[in-house]
Amino acid sequence: MIIYNVTINIDNSVHDKWLHWMQTKHIHDVLATGKFSTARMVKVLVEEEGSVTYSVQYVTDSKDKLQRYYTEDAPRLRQEGLQLFADKMLTFRTELEVISEHFSEVAMQ
Repeated sequence: MIIYNVTINIDNSVHDKWLHWMQTKHIHDVLATGKFSTARMVKVLVEEEGSVTYSVQYVTDSKDKLQRYYTEDAPRLRQEGLQLFADKMLTFRTELEVISEHFSEVAMQ
């Protein structure tokens, strides 16, 4: 399993508009490519003056699908965010491979 992690720092001046766009449009559009099975959006719990940081984690079953996303879909989908939020948004991307998952026995009961 591969996780495509996008970390976004968004300026407070556009935060609410950006969050609405992410939750109602952008994440849906990325999933609609058919390259990812799920997505999770989390807030990074760090105090920052003037901005908030989030991580969006898209899950795919292969590096090949992620590569196809980069070539077939990413340029178009990234462009919309740049047009809407330009210099109010800073992003960086990380590829992660899941090696193993572990669950608490307490949580399983």
